[in-house]
Amino acid sequence: MNAKTKKLVFISIIVVSLVLSVGLLGAGAGPRYGGRLIIALGVEPPTLDVIRMACSPAATVSQHITQPLVYLDVDGTIDPSLAKSWEVSPDGLVWIIQLRDDVKFHDGTPFNAEAVKFNLDRFLDPASRAPFRFLIARITEVEVAGEFTVKIHLDAPFAPMLAHLSHSFIGMLSPTAVKALGEGVQIVTYPVGTGPFKIYEWVRGERITLVANEDYWGGRPYLDEIVWKIVPEDAARVMMLEAGDVHHIYRVPPMDVPRLEADPAITIVRETSVRVIYVGFNNLMPPFTDVRVRRAINYAINREAIVEYVLGGAGRVATAPIVPAVFGYHTVGPWPYNPERARELLAEAGFPDGFTTRLYHPTGRYMKDVAVTEAVHAFLLAVGIKAELVTMEWAAYLAYLRRPPEKAVHPMYLLGWGCVTLDADYGLFPLFHSGQWPPVGWHLSFYKNPIVDALLDEARITPDLARRKELYAEIIRLIWYDAPWVWLYDEVQINAQCVSVRGLVLHPTERIQAWDAWIDGN
Repeated sequence: MNAKTKKLVFISIIVVSLVLSVGLLGAGAGPRYGGRLIIALGVEPPTLDVIRMACSPAATVSQHITQPLVYLDVDGTIDPSLAKSWEVSPDGLVWIIQLRDDVKFHDGTPFNAEAVKFNLDRFLDPASRAPFRFLIARITEVEVAGEFTVKIHLDAPFAPMLAHLSHSFIGMLSPTAVKALGEGVQIVTYPVGTGPFKIYEWVRGERITLVANEDYWGGRPYLDEIVWKIVPEDAARVMMLEAGDVHHIYRVPPMDVPRLEADPAITIVRETSVRVIYVGFNNLMPPFTDVRVRRAINYAINREAIVEYVLGGAGRVATAPIVPAVFGYHTVGPWPYNPERARELLAEAGFPDGFTTRLYHPTGRYMKDVAVTEAVHAFLLAVGIKAELVTMEWAAYLAYLRRPPEKAVHPMYLLGWGCVTLDADYGLFPLFHSGQWPPVGWHLSFYKNPIVDALLDEARITPDLARRKELYAEIIRLIWYDAPWVWLYDEVQINAQCVSVRGLVLHPTERIQAWDAWIDGN
């Protein structure tokens, strides 16, 4: 791989946690083949078509089926995957990528430069409306320069290019399968990739079953099957683990941790996260058009109390729109809890008695998401803001929020964003640049600051790391005090699993990686 490029993208990243494998080698004889691993998810992926995916649960499942060109390791480095090496032209406008020559898709067709071009072109096609198109939107042409050589042409040097190519949503699909299945439900449900597992069955609302790829280029995985069970209720997931009905569960309620820790058959798995949980405002909808109202609500929320009493300490009060592990992080917070100042600002804005609004939120997606929303509701009520809580199922929730501004009717909403590339561009550009309003991107709050837009644009094409850090520091300061969101806390992951599970990795990006996992004593 190109060491200079690797250093350019990732130098100065501080990774908070390097807890890699959540299954330690124990008394067993070592890795063994066979068995079915059952993992309980809180929400169901809306789709497994890479260009349509938009959430971590989808990425967690799909990364076992489809693979990107490069892999972001747990320590922030980028390693070869389907691409074995890369280099960049001196002007930064051409990336030359050498591909592995021993990879086949699950349907037996070859992975090559033509396949890469097909996938990147499909992702870039405006007609596809890929919600994460911003990842590679600077690409102007994908050129097949040989059977296993790709040249990617850009309209400007793009500093986070390599980091973005590591994203799970740019996984490679078989062109033959896409053309045969079409752009409808079949490719959404049964993607054909190059990964260690193939999709076998998807029973909507119940489970997704993957089976081992016997011909995987990286060697057959140990497990025969992975079953992802859809279990929205926290208590139900815990009970299933205790009963031995599943091997691993997401998002253990903090109150259940001591009991599970006392069970010799269960291991608690803790890991940092790159996700910030926040409440967004529709900045085009009164009264949130007034910065005093947005700041008032930031003062009204006691984040420390939410982290301590609702999450049981499983979080860190947010100090910036991105977490400290991300390149470009700059601390500007936290917002202090000051309900008196909140009331003063509301009165200045013409709302001495508060106002009525709606606060939308999902259920089963984030740790204690319903309880967190209820706590926010209580703090708002204390300063006179009556927020009707609207609970929605995850897939419907995302679709509801991703409406263009003229159709958006959400005044406030609870959501999280994980900066899974460990580069500030991913954590800021799609969420605060006015060019990323839906249906183009993920800027659901419709905030617009021309200075922020210009600085975000500059940071994307600036190769100098020191200058990029300066730019992101200024961007973060401007966004923080414009207050388009209420930043609540940086999420901490608490999962649990049977002690018999070995080699399973809980990545800081919240992805469970099971391609090297096995079940001891199976």
